[in-house]
Amino acid sequence: MKGAVVIALLVALAMIHFMAEPASAVKCEDVNNALDPCLSYLTGGGAPSSGCCNGVRILISMAPTTRDRQTACQCAKDAASRNSNPREDAAAALPSKCGVQTNIPISPNTDCSSIS
Repeated sequence: MKGAVVIALLVALAMIHFMAEPASAVKCEDVNNALDPCLSYLTGGGAPSSGCCNGVRILISMAPTTRDRQTACQCAKDAASRNSNPREDAAAALPSKCGVQTNIPISPNTDCSSIS
């Protein structure tokens, strides 16, 4: 009887563990810090600084899962909407100008829930 109770408890704990959705590891503060060196590029165009490109690489590395990418997207979208006059063409070109590939767009018009 005692063994059955222990097994039932372990099964219940395992079910709770696998049903619980893990919290996103990405925080908007981290996304903002990563993209902060890009502000002059995003508002003025030209070439992104090496600090900006490093920030883009950091952002990509912080978002390995779909949920992380969606969170990072929403953070970037919120930051873009708070800053005056972000250039959408500069934002769209940022990954290629930094020589990286990502599906985390930096735009106030992105549907972040569609990112996979």
